[in-house]
Amino acid sequence: MKSLDQIAAELQGYDPQALSAQGVNDFLARLVEPVGEMQSVAIMEALGRVLAADVISPVDVPPHDNSAMDGFAFDGSQLGDGELTLEVIGTTLAGKAWQGSVGPGQCVKIMTGAIMPAGLDTVVPQEFTKTATDGRIVIPAKLLAAGDNRRLAGEDIARGKPALLRGDRLTPAALGLAASLGIPTVPVVRRVRVAYFSTGDEILSLGDAPREGAVYDSNRYTVFGLLTRLGCEVIDLGVVRDEPAALEAAFTDAASRADAIITSGGVSVGEADYTKAMMKKLGDVAFWRIAMRPGRPMAVGRIESGDAKRPGAVLFGLPGNPVAVMVTFLAFVRPALLQLMGAKAEQPPLLKARSEEAIRKKAGRTEYQRGWVSVAADGSLQVRTTGNQGSGVLSSMVQANGLIVLHHAQGNVAAGDPVDVMMFEGVI
Repeated sequence: MKSLDQIAAELQGYDPQALSAQGVNDFLARLVEPVGEMQSVAIMEALGRVLAADVISPVDVPPHDNSAMDGFAFDGSQLGDGELTLEVIGTTLAGKAWQGSVGPGQCVKIMTGAIMPAGLDTVVPQEFTKTATDGRIVIPAKLLAAGDNRRLAGEDIARGKPALLRGDRLTPAALGLAASLGIPTVPVVRRVRVAYFSTGDEILSLGDAPREGAVYDSNRYTVFGLLTRLGCEVIDLGVVRDEPAALEAAFTDAASRADAIITSGGVSVGEADYTKAMMKKLGDVAFWRIAMRPGRPMAVGRIESGDAKRPGAVLFGLPGNPVAVMVTFLAFVRPALLQLMGAKAEQPPLLKARSEEAIRKKAGRTEYQRGWVSVAADGSLQVRTTGNQGSGVLSSMVQANGLIVLHHAQGNVAAGDPVDVMMFEGVI
């Protein structure tokens, strides 16, 4: 396991006092090591989990050649330059194999999903045929090619081939795919355990009486929601006062029980509290000033677990402002936790939208502005900011459906310029 100094030495231009957003993700990609423990869970309990091994198909999908349409099955070698007239000698339904034989000049009415009778390889959709006075069907010239509208056995998934891959997050479609193979359980990485607490003497928990200079803790609940949506096992340690003994007990407890620790508050430069000192005492921690807005201060590292058999917990010390907590989580913590889960490393997709307004932006830092994306009259995407972009304005996150990502080297945006947007749907 590499130390933070070793990781820093690998990164060109690493500067903890002016670290780019991309530099943060590069550092975290080297810091975080995936959880290796695997468990087998039932399909109905696997949604959102990460596969710990490939799922190999025990069957061909589909298991036999079958019809892709409601229509008439016939031998496609009979197709020529003119019309083709065929006698309908029976009907075959899904779930039953045709027991008869079909000769030249004959066809079978067939339903979608029904097994293709032996010797037949082509299906003409019913609506494309004409019916002659004697009950035979007429297929217009040059309508089909041999093999049309037939699904081949194993064309979706072949027996013995991977159907789902290690590192895939199991979506509803993936659950259905596994079930279609007759597989009742899947191997997944155990849930990542994340301990979280807020710090500061000015923080009130719900139920506390209001007092002058104090604020109710919102970060604890937004982080809980973000972690739960991600599929983590959340260990809620509440609010920890800015006292050395309390902080040491909280960090020690968290490191002994969790794979990762998230705190909010106490990492700004020059703050007169004990949080940073305790992080340094108990672990290998770096303190950054990130070239971004909002969310400039952040701490990362490891806190020792106290158990030689267990690696230290990865630490994410987030700023205290509510919006900054959410932005740093989405930009940095979420990708790192997905890596910890063993999920495939993928950056969240950014959509292109046209800015409805001018946006002031200083080059040399990445800015994440709260925005509302909508569809313009011409069908393209457009986005506007939600107004006040202060890092304490949590209501702006509620009013937004995505973050406008203004990149490090980017300057001012004019109305009508294209910008990148990170959408919230499925994330928060």
